[in-house]
This record gives sequence, C-alpha cells and structure tokens, in this order.
Amino acid sequence: MSPEDSGMTPSDWPLHGGQPGPLLARFGLADDMPLLDASANLNPLGPPAWLAGWLAQRLQGGGRELARYPDPDYREAREAIAAHEGVAPEQVLLTNGGAEAIFLAAALQVREWPCAPAAIVQPTFAEYARACVAHDLPVRPIPLAPPDFRLDPEALVAGLGAARLLLLCRPNNPTGTLVPRTAVERLLELTAGRGCRVVVDEAFIEFVGDEDGETAEALTPLLARFDHLVLLRSLTKVYSLPGLRLGYLLADPRTVQRAAACQPAWSVNGLAAALVAPLLADRDFTRRTDAWLAAERPRLAAGLEALGLSVVPSRANFFLVRHPAGRAATRALLPALLRRGVLVRHTESFAGLDGGWLRLALGDAEANERLLTALADVLQECLQTPQDGGSP
Repeated sequence: MSPEDSGMTPSDWPLHGGQPGPLLARFGLADDMPLLDASANLNPLGPPAWLAGWLAQRLQGGGRELARYPDPDYREAREAIAAHEGVAPEQVLLTNGGAEAIFLAAALQVREWPCAPAAIVQPTFAEYARACVAHDLPVRPIPLAPPDFRLDPEALVAGLGAARLLLLCRPNNPTGTLVPRTAVERLLELTAGRGCRVVVDEAFIEFVGDEDGETAEALTPLLARFDHLVLLRSLTKVYSLPGLRLGYLLADPRTVQRAAACQPAWSVNGLAAALVAPLLADRDFTRRTDAWLAAERPRLAAGLEALGLSVVPSRANFFLVRHPAGRAATRALLPALLRRGVLVRHTESFAGLDGGWLRLALGDAEANERLLTALADVLQECLQTPQDGGSP
C-alpha cells in the first residue's frame, strides 16, 4: 500500500520522528514489529554510560533529591553552560528542552510586537510554526528552493516585510544544510536597524564537526555585537536524552531576563538541571561522537549516492534524500522500508517538501549498513514504479 492509497491526510502523519505507531497501523503492520529507527535524529553513542549510575546515586536515601525544589535560578547549570559557550551566566536561560526555548521566543515576541508577523525559513522544524500559532503570531514563510536550499541574506531580508521575528534552524532540520557564519553575520547586519529579532535554533550544532573549522562557524561570538540575536540549543540530541528535557537559550542579558519572565517557575526539573555540568564535562563522549561522525557521515552519504538517490549535502546527523523518479517514487519507499523493519522520517509535515523527500538518521556502522541494505532491496523492487516527471 502506498501513502496515497493509505487514506492518510496531512494531519494524520506523525509530526515528529520516533513515532512508529500511526504508520504501522496505517500500513497494516503489527504494532510490536521490531524496527530500526532511522526517523529520530539521536546520537547512537548515548546516553553516556555513566548516566545510569549517576541517576541511581542521586536517588539514594529514599529519593531526597526529588523532595526539594530546584534552585529557581539554576545557577550551577547556567554557570556550566556559560563556561562551555564562552559567555556570561547572565546570557544563559535554562529551558525544558529546545521546544520550550522555541515557545519562549514566540512568547517574548508577543510581549514586544503583538501584531507583527514572524518569518520562518522553510522547510524546517514544525514547532516554530506551532509556537507562533499558539501565541497568535501571523507566520510569514521564507521558502528555500531545492536542491541546495541555499540562503541568500539579501533576498531573505527583502522578503521579511513587517516581520519582527525571524526563525532559522542551523544546521537545518530536515535538510541538514548549514548556513555559513558569514551569511548569518550579514543577515544580522541587514536586520540590525529593522527591529527584527533573529532566533537561530542550533539543536544539532554539536554534529557539525570540523570540516570547515567548528570554531570558525560558531555564532556565540556574534552575541557581543548583535543584541537582536538569540541562540537556542538542545542537550537532547547529542546525548540521546529525549525523555529528559533539557535545553537552553543564549542572548544578551536583557533579552534573557525578558524571556525568563515568560517562563513558568521551576520549568526544568532538579535532576535534569544537575545533569548539565557533568554532561558538558564529558570530553571523552565528545571525542567519540566526533570520531563516529567523521567515519559514518561520509560513508552513509557515499552509500546513498551509490544507490542512485539524490542526497542533500548534510552537516547534521541525518540526510534528506529523494528518488530520482520524483515524489511518488520517493513516497513509495517509506512503506516498503517499513515492511522491512526500517522506520524513516516522512516529510509530509515539512512545508515545501510535501512528502517528496525522506529524512534518514545517521546511526552507528551496523545500523547504517542495515539501512543501505534495505534501501538497495527496496529500490530494486521498485524499479517498475511509474515515474512522475521528477517533481520534488
């Protein structure tokens, strides 16, 4: 059964990766079917091996750790993040995952410019639009065109209109493309006099690597020059902790104070807050992650291209691909892979992609080999799929 035959409307598709249930049910597969999950972009090396023992130690003595309110200022966690990022603690706001940071950016915008639209560079993460809708912010889409999804700062600013908030993902989900620091700097220069806050979500920045020099691509030094820049980060992806919500926001102190005023008290639980410092101090985990990326990202990219798929060059831990025959052929790959026990991420919920692409998470060597084998089998099976003119 193809996605078209399944009767699924856009709202029926899971909004995020790692949600096999609705897809298994829709395509008539058992809900307990063993799956390789290549739909959720998590580090296969995590969580760190020491985490279980750390949690057990914290819960000794009848869980006294849980019987205390967290420090409302999260001083220890903020100081650890500040040292890690090279900023002042007053420039750090701890959040309940990257998602809360996104919603805080929208809430802050409503307080300052309640009627102004928010511009979103698309295709991108659906939570930006959800946050804007939740706060009654009109959305102004700024589309990037395939196949390279390149951002032109001058063209982007020309399309901002009356927007007072710009949301940009770097590296972008789902394309994996990284807007160069020079382009972001130019974008900040062009928006400095417009009263438009630029929010850059860097939830996947730890996966960029050093192909062009990671230090050269860091945006944190720009915070000292541009007070309308806000950076969003997540500790969920790189440490593989989606069940323990943990993220942060970086900005000038005044913006941090105003964002904090929009945040519920004790938004981050005490265990998560206490975990920040030891996570950031684990340099061995970072080195092993870098080694995995250096070995597996080019290998998987080469394997996907060897199969004849169109692959967007990625600086993240995932790849956006499509079948050269176009949208129908690409969409048919998803249920075919699912029947082989491989879950990949659809793009039905990404504006501008409309299901014509698939997002594949980078796994460890074994998972990547299994993904490539399943794709090879499915592509061989689908050789007779009618072409649709190659439309994206």
